[in-house]
Amino acid sequence: MSVEHASIRIIDAYARGETDLAADEVWALEAHLETCRVCRDRLSASVTAQAPAVATLIGTVWSDLEPQLAGTARAPRRRRWSARLSRWMTPVMVPWLTMVVGVTLLALLLDLADTGSGEVSLVLLLSPVLPVLGVAASWSRGLDPAYELTASAPRAGLYLVLRRTASVLAVVVPALLLGGWATGVTAAQWLLPCLAFTSTTLALGGVVGVTRAAAWLVAGWAAVVVAPTLAAGRTTFALATDGLPVWGLVLALGIGVVIARRGAYSVLRAHR
Repeated sequence: MSVEHASIRIIDAYARGETDLAADEVWALEAHLETCRVCRDRLSASVTAQAPAVATLIGTVWSDLEPQLAGTARAPRRRRWSARLSRWMTPVMVPWLTMVVGVTLLALLLDLADTGSGEVSLVLLLSPVLPVLGVAASWSRGLDPAYELTASAPRAGLYLVLRRTASVLAVVVPALLLGGWATGVTAAQWLLPCLAFTSTTLALGGVVGVTRAAAWLVAGWAAVVVAPTLAAGRTTFALATDGLPVWGLVLALGIGVVIARRGAYSVLRAHR
């Protein structure tokens, strides 16, 4: 792959449907074809020369569809901001993000009302798992009716996972920042666990599916940390400032696994 255009070798191999092309080369070519008319024309010429049967099939299908397309009303053009927003999130995420922000505000109100949870801040206690819920909803096979289209898109791999994760954090982090400021919790105390849990969800998601990984982590956090902390009425090591280096290590390991297994997010397994 050159800097400006795809090489003829890759285009010809792609046109012939060769299976020995590396997955990252296929992904890069398909993503490049979205924006490069020159390479699309080269691919069209290559298909005609290298795979005449495919070219004949395409011509037959197009000749059958063209009269029907001519009589079909054009879909209304989407607003520019709506089109850009759809690259970052799916409509399925909206109610989940609303719920996450609502839970954050409820935890903040309970903290400010001093409901008897001892020295434990509910905002701090819930902050690691709140973004995980939004990430799970953004990459869920069961929640997104268009998941098959999403998974088959050229940029449906780690590129889209990171975009949707960033959109979740863009909503959740300001809400947690407000809650932490109002309750006197330092930003590092909730931000590092929040990012560490998010990266761990994505790391496990490449193996067992993002939604399943999120469910396991939330259940584990509730059983191992939330319940004992509320029972004891005091902040545990997992939420204390002394535990921040551990969260930093978890965050680094999660990011490393995501990078090492970046190709795993291009298959349907990651949607489970």
